[in-house]
Amino acid sequence: MSDAVPQRTRSNELHLKACERTPGGVHSNIRLAAPKVFFDHAEGAWLWDVDGNSYVDYVLGQGPNLLGHAPKSVVEAVHEVSEHGLILGGQHSVEIVAAESVCKALEWPDMIRFGVTGTEMVQAAIRAARAATGRTKVVRFEGHYHGWLDNMLVAPRDGVWGVASAGQLGSHLDDVIILPWNDAEAVAETLRLYGSRTAAIIMEPVMINSGVIEPLPGYLERVRQLCTRYGVVLIFDEVISGFRLGLAGAAGYYGVTPDLATYGKAMAGGYGVAALAGAAELMAPFGTGEITHAGTFNGAVPNMAAVAATLNLMRDDPPYDHIAEQGTTLMAELRTLAAKHAVPLRVAGLPAAFHISFGDPNTVVTDHRTLQHLDLARYEEFAGMLIDHGIWVAPRGVWYVSAAHGPDELDETLARFDKALINLLN
Repeated sequence: MSDAVPQRTRSNELHLKACERTPGGVHSNIRLAAPKVFFDHAEGAWLWDVDGNSYVDYVLGQGPNLLGHAPKSVVEAVHEVSEHGLILGGQHSVEIVAAESVCKALEWPDMIRFGVTGTEMVQAAIRAARAATGRTKVVRFEGHYHGWLDNMLVAPRDGVWGVASAGQLGSHLDDVIILPWNDAEAVAETLRLYGSRTAAIIMEPVMINSGVIEPLPGYLERVRQLCTRYGVVLIFDEVISGFRLGLAGAAGYYGVTPDLATYGKAMAGGYGVAALAGAAELMAPFGTGEITHAGTFNGAVPNMAAVAATLNLMRDDPPYDHIAEQGTTLMAELRTLAAKHAVPLRVAGLPAAFHISFGDPNTVVTDHRTLQHLDLARYEEFAGMLIDHGIWVAPRGVWYVSAAHGPDELDETLARFDKALINLLN
């Protein structure tokens, strides 16, 4: 690839055409900040756009492609069942296989309900917690993402967390308590005051969506103890971390068991599936009709086949050691390149998901507030340069590593990253 900005003539034409019928030319607002590139195909850890430009992919569809793009055994399994029907309006035995596969992989849950999006499964989890406790309040944390609906979407404005979107009803946040993350004493004080009225605490057990920030030692354990003491349902939002940190997800990785957890993304090898898993006493009311959870596409045959095939592959040929090796090496080499050019770049997180930003590499980041001490805006600008040099990244700084990333992808990434840094400094 030359150092010049790649030609995207066809992508630009398609974007203008898309904008005629689609607001912003995209079907998810997360894509508004990214260059309007139209892709032609993907394979493994690579993307190719309609103009023939190649990209080493570290977005991975916002996380689902843990095994790389279009893993053969998953695609074949989906194709095989799809020939016999897609949405049957009833049950299929592959649903049982998928449910057994997920629960056995995670080890801790008794039961599972499948849906389509993480957003909806979060709503199901909150509804289950309120039904079980008879309480209304939900504690959540700054910078954690739990979907785009009115009662969960929040953003900071003038230092105050609240409504994040035009048309969003602020009253839907009346029962939501927003705390800084990784502060166990703030949780303890909140439950001391509102424990008898709090149905659930929901969190990303590792804050991947914003900054890939791990829980401080003892934090998850302390929150678990507090939830047990006050009869509060602990919900882990593992839509991102689930199956990415290991078969047992963040719950297994950190050794703390929630009461309910939501899953998605890496669970189905790129297919659109989400799930709520949990203890039998919390999940059973869905089966009696006491709690409503519905959806035409829930348990769709191809999606269930994708879950079963993905977990079979992860179990029989675990990708986690390889991902850890590739991610660790990549992080170290990116730091080395930044040091060579005297660029203050912070690379931190986990091998399977890490965060890059400009700022002092030694900055201690424990929550969304301390993350703001870094120069996130400069990285967002740099992300555009990385994309121009053939590295597909998210503007917010999160990089995902897949089982398909290997030595060739590493070498190509470092060469392209080096050129982007030179471009940044010129």
